Amino acid sequence: MGKSKGKMEAGLEAVLPPNAPAWWKQKHLLKLNFSLGSLFMLASAVGYDGSMMNGLQALTQWNDFMNTPAGAWLGFINVIYWAGVGIFSPLTAWAANKWGRKPVIYVGYFFLVLATALQTAAQNQAMFIASRFLLGLSTGVFGNAVPLLTTECAYPTHRGIITSLYFTGYYCGAILAAWITFGTRNMEGSWAWRVPSLLQVACPFTAIPGLLLICESPRWLISVGRKEEARKLMVDIHAGGDASSLLVEHEFEEIERTIVHEQEASEGVSYMEMIKTPGNRHRLFITISLGILSQWVGNGVVSYYLALMLDTIGITTVTNQTLISGCLQIWNLIFAIVGASLVDKLGRRVLFMSSFVIMIISYIIITALSATFAKTGSAGMGTAVIPFLFIYFLGYDIAITPLMISYPVEIWPYRLRGRGLSVAWMAMVLGVIFNVFVNPIALAAIAWKYYIVFVVVLAFYGAIIWFTFPETKGYSLEEMVKIFDGEDAVLAGLDSEKGMEKDGEVKEKVVE
Repeated sequence: MGKSKGKMEAGLEAVLPPNAPAWWKQKHLLKLNFSLGSLFMLASAVGYDGSMMNGLQALTQWNDFMNTPAGAWLGFINVIYWAGVGIFSPLTAWAANKWGRKPVIYVGYFFLVLATALQTAAQNQAMFIASRFLLGLSTGVFGNAVPLLTTECAYPTHRGIITSLYFTGYYCGAILAAWITFGTRNMEGSWAWRVPSLLQVACPFTAIPGLLLICESPRWLISVGRKEEARKLMVDIHAGGDASSLLVEHEFEEIERTIVHEQEASEGVSYMEMIKTPGNRHRLFITISLGILSQWVGNGVVSYYLALMLDTIGITTVTNQTLISGCLQIWNLIFAIVGASLVDKLGRRVLFMSSFVIMIISYIIITALSATFAKTGSAGMGTAVIPFLFIYFLGYDIAITPLMISYPVEIWPYRLRGRGLSVAWMAMVLGVIFNVFVNPIALAAIAWKYYIVFVVVLAFYGAIIWFTFPETKGYSLEEMVKIFDGEDAVLAGLDSEKGMEKDGEVKEKVVE
């Protein structure tokens, strides 16, 4: 069980600029955080898709076009998007290591535009389904390359919050889709669903200015031998052009030594390296379990099948269902931002455990109220489920939303970071595939009794967090080795005689 580490790395604390003004008063940090913040909108594609598909299922116009899909066929229409994510995420990890983080992001835009055009102009079911697969490819690119670029460029004391804020962009897309679908629900003909399809490019396109402004990852540049270019970029984005910055010197030396040592210690990088050491096996367990559980703690029923869930408690009108969906997405965004802002104040474990307690209590109440409604038909009991759905998602939003991506990104060493994130995405895809095929069938067959399954899963979620998820607050990316490979872990830039030997003397850096 991980212990909370509240102190900043001693070496970093010593080299931070003294009496520095707030970041928004420093032009270089304002530009950096604006650039990275705009990239959050690339996470909107996932949220837009889930929310749009939720809304479309409530639209008669879409059901007429798709011949009212149900059961396994409805599951396939939803899951084809995630198949694209699962295929392209590992390819993106490889491409981002070979050609850099930024170039592959532009590939994601290509697939996004192509898919949007195809879906908007779809003349039959095959065209609509093909467009969803292409959308998945774009998400596979954005979901892997953007978090890598974000966490590797962020100012060191901002990294935890910035990286955790990335996936809050999910709800920006979800909000847009929910309210667009609500607004088009009464339109005549197919434009009721074509308009939401067309506007799914809106949020990702707002990220373009930031993408143009942000530099390539200095860590990637160092890994391919472009060290002076990396140093210059670090001076620009972290020190405002001050070439004598002690912070940049500290960061550069730590990153360079770590990456050089990783390259010397491993001739090639493969997924098999993830199971070779106890530390990597621990990282892999966390990555897979968090990826799957992020989809298996009950949220999957609401994310894609809110309309079906609301049917079970007597809320059946299109207006009410789409209105609840729209309000829920705004609520989700607010608390996802709250959770992300607390990652370095409360720590990851506190947020995870708070999330568990809130979710399991609210889900038990949701199950009880749904059961009572099923037996009595009381409208009051059905309506009472709604506030507890919101409370449940408060729990989900404060931890899982901000940390499902940022936690795997930070725990893996540089050489495996992209691959670790792709494993997280593939684990999520497996969770989603189960959800989209099983959830509609189970809801139709046993209604509220299906919620009991998620209560049990939530109990496992709490146990896994308590016993296996360590606290990472206060550690730099290069210092994470201390947590997973032990305080005596030998790694260049930390305690390595190979990397730290200078002027014939070994110097140690220890996290307090």
